[in-house]
Amino acid sequence: MNMMQVLLRALALLSAVAAQKDLHYVPGHNGMVHLFEWKWGKIAEECENFLGPMGFGGVQVSPIQENVIIKNRPWWERYQPISYKWATRSGTAKEFKDMVRRCNNAGVRIYVDVVFNHMTGNHKNAKGTGGSTADTQNFNYPGVPYSGFDFHVSCPINNYQDAGNVRNCELSGLHDLDQSKEYVREKIVNFLNKIIDVGVAGYRVDAAKHMWPEDLKVIYSRVKNLNPEHNFPSGARPYVFQEVIDYGGEAISKYEYNSFGAVTEFRYGIELSNALNGKNQLKWFSNWGEAWGLLPSQDAVVFIDNHDTQRGHPEILTYKSSKKYKAMILQMAVAFMLAHPYGTARIMSSFAFDSFDANPPQDSIGNLISPTINSDKTCGNGWICEHRWRQVYNMVRFRIAANNTDVNNWWDNGQNQIAFSRGNAGFIAINGDGHDFKQHLYTSLQPGIYCDVISGNLENNVCTGKTVTVDQNGKAYIEILANEEDGVLAIHRQSKLIVSLNNSSSGLYSLGFSLS
Repeated sequence: MNMMQVLLRALALLSAVAAQKDLHYVPGHNGMVHLFEWKWGKIAEECENFLGPMGFGGVQVSPIQENVIIKNRPWWERYQPISYKWATRSGTAKEFKDMVRRCNNAGVRIYVDVVFNHMTGNHKNAKGTGGSTADTQNFNYPGVPYSGFDFHVSCPINNYQDAGNVRNCELSGLHDLDQSKEYVREKIVNFLNKIIDVGVAGYRVDAAKHMWPEDLKVIYSRVKNLNPEHNFPSGARPYVFQEVIDYGGEAISKYEYNSFGAVTEFRYGIELSNALNGKNQLKWFSNWGEAWGLLPSQDAVVFIDNHDTQRGHPEILTYKSSKKYKAMILQMAVAFMLAHPYGTARIMSSFAFDSFDANPPQDSIGNLISPTINSDKTCGNGWICEHRWRQVYNMVRFRIAANNTDVNNWWDNGQNQIAFSRGNAGFIAINGDGHDFKQHLYTSLQPGIYCDVISGNLENNVCTGKTVTVDQNGKAYIEILANEEDGVLAIHRQSKLIVSLNNSSSGLYSLGFSLS
């Protein structure tokens, strides 16, 4: 191979790598939600009935590959694969394919949580959700098949200052695959290609931190382009986002992975939680992003909590923090996340739990029980469904309205009251210091009357929450009282009321929302 051929191949690889950071959202959609442990059929319904109409961009789904069955069915059994068959408590391969098709038709993309760092831990009489068995003590997984030759030598991860120990040894006793072996790579690539064939837009790589970056780069490069039959452009690459937990101070860095795919930015939720726990002040967030040691925006998948941190990190505020989450984190952290342009925003949608190992809602024989939908759009049957909270789905709409605009007109009171605009498309104010927020501020929006999308909805052409009047100079009086349920106020160009005039002396004839 001559030097020109080498250069052309290198350029082609760089182009493919850059394309692996494209989410492929349908125009007019934004925001990803993690529907943790939902069944495939119910996700399809949610895409059609709620996520698509509300403008959500995509869904991260739980692992689709067959996992070992563990007593009491803890949530983490989904992260102990026994084969690459598509057979889990969420449904069959047929049901998964149907869900992907229906969600794509509804304008909602699907991203699969894939597990190929490891297989199961040791279990007596190991049996999977699709009927496969394994001799885990001897690293024998006939459902793939894998044998002892395909794994790293068994050793525990006990030194996070040693990259080799972290990547070649067993995470929590889970048998660690050797992705440098061509046979293992082939099995993983075949698994990913089959997912791509049915129309998914990409995948989250579980435990990417525990695999060597060069091995992952090779695996990703061999995965097919997205299937154009599902309305993806010709030559489109799968969106890849990798779980790399990096709070600093360890041998492995997130910057080893972001050159060839997006990375989950764990510091995002920690820093915002610190602000709400009194360990930081919101005024400092005026330069939020890389200046804080976060990844470049296009490389970062950001979130407040996820299925791991909401169980194992007490400093992370979650739905279990009750009012503090719903009135503080939801309205300050989640609203801030969806209002701010940094990163790819992902919303956690949970089920209720009282212990780390708690299983998702299930019947007496271990079948998943799907959420019911209440009249106010919230969920029942033991499901939390944060994505269905009014303050969340309305901020997804804010994010859509403000797409491709920058943060402008930052204001703060020197402590924990802040406000900013997104170009001339949106404005948000956050009250986090326990005192009344009463300010006349420049919003950048056109003059008119706007509906606050945090405190209310559009119902029969009437705003059920606050209204904000923007004057001819783009300024508005913003009020968020300390005793209010909502600590945030947000308006955007698609929440502007239409004022119609007639010839009467009263002037105003009717009010109605402009949604275009």
